[in-house]
Amino acid sequence: MKRFIVMTVGWLMAVNSMGQQALWSADGIISPVINENRTVTFRIYAPAAEKMEVEGDFLSPTMVSTPVGETESAGKAVMTKNSNGVWEYTTPPLVSELYSYTFLNDGLRITDPNNVYQVRDVASVSNIFLMSGQPGDLYSVQEVPHGNVAKVWYPSLTMNMDRRMTVYTPAGYEDSERSYPVLYLLHGAGGDENAWSELGRAAQILDNLIAQGKAEPMIVVMTNGNASQQAAPGEAPNSMKKPALFVPGMMDGRFEQAFTDVVSYVESHYRTQADKAHRAIAGLSMGGFHAMHISALYPDTFDYVGLFSAAIHTDNDSPVYTKFYENLNRQFSTPPQLYWIGIGRTDFLYKDNAAFRSKLDSLNYHYEYTESDGGHIWRNWRIYLTTFVQRLFK
Repeated sequence: MKRFIVMTVGWLMAVNSMGQQALWSADGIISPVINENRTVTFRIYAPAAEKMEVEGDFLSPTMVSTPVGETESAGKAVMTKNSNGVWEYTTPPLVSELYSYTFLNDGLRITDPNNVYQVRDVASVSNIFLMSGQPGDLYSVQEVPHGNVAKVWYPSLTMNMDRRMTVYTPAGYEDSERSYPVLYLLHGAGGDENAWSELGRAAQILDNLIAQGKAEPMIVVMTNGNASQQAAPGEAPNSMKKPALFVPGMMDGRFEQAFTDVVSYVESHYRTQADKAHRAIAGLSMGGFHAMHISALYPDTFDYVGLFSAAIHTDNDSPVYTKFYENLNRQFSTPPQLYWIGIGRTDFLYKDNAAFRSKLDSLNYHYEYTESDGGHIWRNWRIYLTTFVQRLFK
């Protein structure tokens, strides 16, 4: 027994020594490290690399040309290598937010091997971290009652296929007989039914705002707005393909025409308050475009409409779009309780949104409007969702 104890102590001492040595090896690195002064330190072990950079939305952005126009790209910072082959970079103090980043290893983009917290945006995978305070705490899991998030398949008779959506039910839904209002929340181009729950932190935002009494308990339905898809890439039959920004059926009118399938399924399978006063619809970018047209196509369905950095124009000649202003006139003959528009000052869709607001002004249609810093980015869309849901169903 004595020999066993001695051997055990010796083994533990060896492991502890190895752990200290591992601080400067690939296994012992912690990255990122959030320091007490609100700076953040990134580390990666790459002794053979000649240059290492960190690219993240906490750095000054650059403007780049994309297929949809000039938009912001995350900034870059050069990292420094020590004698042990560990590259390091420490940020200036950061304000509270959810941040994303990747590394560039001699120009090759890679994720941080020491950070398991990742998200996918279209075909790009990046790491994330949260800075405490506001709004970061709102995007974090807190000690509050939690709602549930389910991946739900429903039959779309209009599209002649089964499709999937993500449904958030608020804390207490399963244990009550109460009926709830519903927010239909739509993603942008390249997204799917996972986007708002993963990139948008919708469940955390709703949990925390409801717990604080700032938002009404509500069901949130996050659909897949790509009419050619049953579900997110890799999560439907024969769909394990590289995700793309542009896919068939994005903005051809089919999704809007089939949206009654979604509403019918939700109201027949969940306890909802099934009237205009208790339905809201909102979306970002392409999803804002969809929300704009769905709410006009079905003018008696939604009393709250949110357009987050919304796309405004399309070349498609679907009657859903060619008759938009005719539909809008019907919608505003009995105006929605809230028609809310938000966009960043450097968003490539800013001018289109300004022109649309001018059109609404010329028609004397009331809406509420907010501008924020930055461009076509998730940071803005999380803020817009936070602001919008606090205005619903009051």
